[in-house]
Amino acid sequence: MTQRHISHPEPLPACAAGHRARHIHDLRSIAAGGGHFVECRCRATQKHAEPDTALAEWRRVNRPARSARKVMPTIAAPGADNVVQLDFGLAPPAPPRRAATGGGHGRR
Repeated sequence: MTQRHISHPEPLPACAAGHRARHIHDLRSIAAGGGHFVECRCRATQKHAEPDTALAEWRRVNRPARSARKVMPTIAAPGADNVVQLDFGLAPPAPPRRAATGGGHGRR
């Protein structure tokens, strides 16, 4: 048998799908396709000559996703809940709008 399972004192992090990971050492030479790799049911790392490199790749690929930062709106448009307006103070304030009067549509 050319592959050997390597146990670690602390368990390896599971993949994004939750599968348990295992560290395998293929005893063939690197030129013959051997080396260290970490695998689970759905994915595996590339084979590396050093075990620390394979473990670092597994941790990098399967680290937990970071949450996005929340952006706090400064001014919200009235009546539009899904629109965010940011006041950067670059333009002068707009004059207040007047209500339309009449109804004659341009006729006298």
